[in-house]
Amino acid sequence: MATAAEKEKKMDIGHLEAERRKPGTKNDARRVRRGGKIPAVVYGAGKDSAPVSVDPRQVARILHSATGHNTIFDLSVDGEPSKAMIVDWQYEPLKGSLLHIDLKRIAMDQKLTVNVPIMLQGEATGVKQQGGILEQVLREVEIECLPEDIPSQIDLDVSELVFGKVLRVHDLPKSAKITFVTDENQPVAHIISVKEEVAPMPEAVAAEAAAPTEPEVIKKGKQEEEGAQEAGGEEKAEKPEKKEKK
Repeated sequence: MATAAEKEKKMDIGHLEAERRKPGTKNDARRVRRGGKIPAVVYGAGKDSAPVSVDPRQVARILHSATGHNTIFDLSVDGEPSKAMIVDWQYEPLKGSLLHIDLKRIAMDQKLTVNVPIMLQGEATGVKQQGGILEQVLREVEIECLPEDIPSQIDLDVSELVFGKVLRVHDLPKSAKITFVTDENQPVAHIISVKEEVAPMPEAVAAEAAAPTEPEVIKKGKQEEEGAQEAGGEEKAEKPEKKEKK
């Protein structure tokens, strides 16, 4: 039996209250946020767009639900009901709080085009037996279907995936209720190899450690130069002695 909290959460996900507001400047939008709401716009279903304000907590519950932004819910604008979904949203970059959302009225008898996440299922043979890495190239696929038929996700079995094989959009499970809009040849997942770093040989490491460093070479050069200068000085000192003997 569902608890009171679960019932409240389900009600929040399935219903969103909105209040009409006057369109204005950024300062007007800030005043809406200071009042605990966020600005939003409602459009679609052959009706004029309307600026409204909504509770960000209700919106967050919808976005974080199993169906996410593809959730179809009951929207009430000053008591006027309609089916709707969230089509765009903006977050504050630093705090991560919701700033604005766009809501679209939905006709339940008309098909929609939406993006649905692709979830890979199973352990690929190319990973388990061949030591490769599973790479998911495409994470969402665009589909067309009626609002009530929008899936929360599309599962793709990768257990038979090996090196040299690529799973594409046409490999996704088919359904009579949905049509894939994304190119059927678009890659979804494949196996890639692990790049190994070649470690240096022990002999090379030992030779590098035994090689003299640059300061030692410079010091040695200076000593040789100083020795040559001293030898030259002794030769100059001997010449006068030879001259005196003459």
